[in-house]
Amino acid sequence: MQINKITEEQQIADMLDWALAGRHGLAIRGGGTKEGIGRPVTAEQGLDLSGLTGVEMYEPAELVMKAKAGTTISDVNALLRQSGQRLAFDPPDYGPLLGHAAEAATLGGIFSANLSGSARIKAGSARDHLLGVQGFTGRAQAFQTGSRVMKNVTGYDLCKLVAGSYGTLAIATSLTFKVLPRPEKTRTVLLYDVPLEMAQPLMTRGLSSVHDVAAAAYLPADIAAQCDIDYVKGPGKAVLALKIEGPGPSAEFRCAAIREMLQGEGALEELHGMNSETFWAFVKNVSPFVGTTGTIWKVSIPPANAAKVIADILGKAPEARYFLDWGGGLLWIAMPDGLEEGGDGVVRGALSGAGHATLIRGSSDLRQKIAPFQPQPEAIRKITARIKDGFDPENILNPGRMYEHEDVKASI
Repeated sequence: MQINKITEEQQIADMLDWALAGRHGLAIRGGGTKEGIGRPVTAEQGLDLSGLTGVEMYEPAELVMKAKAGTTISDVNALLRQSGQRLAFDPPDYGPLLGHAAEAATLGGIFSANLSGSARIKAGSARDHLLGVQGFTGRAQAFQTGSRVMKNVTGYDLCKLVAGSYGTLAIATSLTFKVLPRPEKTRTVLLYDVPLEMAQPLMTRGLSSVHDVAAAAYLPADIAAQCDIDYVKGPGKAVLALKIEGPGPSAEFRCAAIREMLQGEGALEELHGMNSETFWAFVKNVSPFVGTTGTIWKVSIPPANAAKVIADILGKAPEARYFLDWGGGLLWIAMPDGLEEGGDGVVRGALSGAGHATLIRGSSDLRQKIAPFQPQPEAIRKITARIKDGFDPENILNPGRMYEHEDVKASI
């Protein structure tokens, strides 16, 4: 496959015209850090958008930014930090997990994959922060959707469809999104030696309290032992973590209140400042599984089902390793080598229809053989196919990346 470095939008229009004329597939990529997610894309030409960079508009007072799709998240964060602001949905960096360099993820990739970090349960997903998208559909039509502000309007919010489509509906060239003030203080309350069956109830207790908990995670002892922070790995026990953010006096008061609420549940400790930020980066970037072998699954589940789902998986794959984020609503599972179909049947069988599992890391052969994304019910599949047909009727954009039936023109 020949890769074409894109530096201006006219190049995209020309490549789309060529692809439509001969019905050729196009592989769309930014920094390339998430190419291993989804089915392998077979295409004659590839479009590399990492050269399409630059911040086109930033108004700190209005809490809004517009930047080109190839702009890296690290560059955006550096600029926002100068004004005391941030991307509140806390985008993760899966680069090292998938064998790539850190800090290479781009805005287009993060929004196209709709990736959010541990703060998702409070701040919302990447999709919730996306205000507008400019780009091209698979029909070679230039489009611009959304606006610079959040407001009630009629019609379809098309930019939300782009988020999570993995480049199969449109090629985004510029994105407009919300930014928010960076908190003055970040602290994390740690509760040690919590058994799995008590993890979700305790996280829910913290999240449903009046203390405005920003994130909640649970690390079994073997996962906690991999963290570089002494307070996390030192005790050699499972760790439950609750994140508190805000003005200094408020954060201090709420941390004290959380600690009082958890008295009697186990030993407690606190992380401040850099240690707290390091811990949550460790969680959101799935750092415990970096450099390991085997398949890795990202599983969204009802938090109340977490203990049962984990028990079912461990019953069939005792060597599997896991940890919980999003208050128990996100389960990361690393399956051992040698399991049939990378543990597909084990993981999805444990869900009992409640939740969905995405294969985040697996070999190309495995990603071709199984469905990396959760198979859709027939009614949803038909809706998805109609949406795809509206944006990309010839299936030239990342053909087959999300679903096998998108390898060729879908018949409805």
